[in-house]
Amino acid sequence: MRHTKNRRGRRSLTPVLPVLPVLLAGLVSSATAWADAAPPGATACTGCHGPAALGSVIPSLDGRAADDIVAQMQAFRSGEREATVMGRIARGYTEEETRAIAEWLGKPEATRHAKP
Repeated sequence: MRHTKNRRGRRSLTPVLPVLPVLLAGLVSSATAWADAAPPGATACTGCHGPAALGSVIPSLDGRAADDIVAQMQAFRSGEREATVMGRIARGYTEEETRAIAEWLGKPEATRHAKP
């Protein structure tokens, strides 16, 4: 394959440009479908409460029962359970959002991150 050079003598992207929109469209559509699998806000929880949290002070929510997660979020929301930031976070979600997130987190990690 012969490489096209630009004015500076470097390889040009001209041969790639015709297929670039197709590649980008494929990436965007698959990323959107994958992102849609998680309810809004759910992936933020795994930043602190993901599988890597095992053995730390912050509990992992990976595979925990949805009812347990909902109960804990209700306790944070009401102030029944003391927390540094979780009370503020819990008050930011409706009951329906909390339930959707809890059900998503209750699935095994491999299932949650499987592409549709």
